[in-house]
Amino acid sequence: MKLTRLALLAGFALISACSILPQSEPSDVYRLPVAQAPALASSVATQHWSLRLNKLQASEALNRPTIAVIPQGDVISSYKGSRWSDPAPVLVRNRLLDGFARDGRVTLLSTDDSNFAADLELGGSLQAFQTEYQGTQASVVVRVDALLVRGYDQRILASRRFEERQPLSDVQVPAVVAGFGQASDRLTAKVVAWAVDQGQKLAPQKR
Repeated sequence: MKLTRLALLAGFALISACSILPQSEPSDVYRLPVAQAPALASSVATQHWSLRLNKLQASEALNRPTIAVIPQGDVISSYKGSRWSDPAPVLVRNRLLDGFARDGRVTLLSTDDSNFAADLELGGSLQAFQTEYQGTQASVVVRVDALLVRGYDQRILASRRFEERQPLSDVQVPAVVAGFGQASDRLTAKVVAWAVDQGQKLAPQKR
């Protein structure tokens, strides 16, 4: 009997302890909106070199699935109850992969999730992927320092900074997410055009 009473008391204590533990806040999970930009109409022939897309390096604040916002000064915060489906560097890499596929000129594509070798690699750093406020005006900012690297020896062949800003008239999270999609579409188009142009000059030409 004593053992039974002790077991019951222990059970009640455990239930009481569990009831005071903080519960995780439910989150709405957002993907980066599907690209709205049409595939580029281009008369350039299909390229014969291969390209591997690497996840961009990012600060700890951006290398996570939270939706970042800078409400004022240098304070980096995030939208409560909302998050991305993947960390920002993965979202940007996957959007670039989709952009190259839509463009159609580079067909031999892979990512750093695989161990496939490629003639060229596209990487770099993600400097901004956030909403920024200037007074009462908010804008989505996406900034990438892109590097084009030769695959076999990792020599940097070309580099360029890309930045897109999308003003927001609505600062509710769904509208903010749509703004990220618009800025990412424009940035992707510019990165693809630059990388293809550089690749035509720098990649080994195969027949």
